[in-house]
Amino acid sequence: MIRLILVLCLCTISCSAFCTAPLAEAELRRLTQEFIKAKNGRQQPNSTKEDVEHFLSFLTDDIKDQHVNFNVEINSKDELRSGMLAKLNDKIFFSNIDILEIMVGRNVTFVKFKEHAKGQPSHMDKPFEYTAINIMALEFNELGKIKHIRRHHGL
Repeated sequence: MIRLILVLCLCTISCSAFCTAPLAEAELRRLTQEFIKAKNGRQQPNSTKEDVEHFLSFLTDDIKDQHVNFNVEINSKDELRSGMLAKLNDKIFFSNIDILEIMVGRNVTFVKFKEHAKGQPSHMDKPFEYTAINIMALEFNELGKIKHIRRHHGL
């Protein structure tokens, strides 16, 4: 009888550890909107290290960030931080991101957004301006942190 109780307890504990409920749709939408707002906030003329850290606060430490069209993959928050802090040396005239659509799945969102920006990376002689429609897949862990980003650039 004691063995039966122990087995039932272990099964219950195992199931609760591995069968976590997905995040609610409203929560995923809210997190996605806040993430995009933070993404835009770190790309402004007056962006600071604090803006970069706020953006990074949405991510797990072992974030996997893929730029699919360019075959680029970043595999840690530290690597991402390093690149973003270096970009603070670039001249940004303006950056604006408008969310066009959010699709929600089980702990994942797909966000379609329009990005319009003008900047001059420190390694370029002249500024450039662009407008693009992009799609980003955001995979969330059970705590609401983004663990995987797949960036698909628009036409």
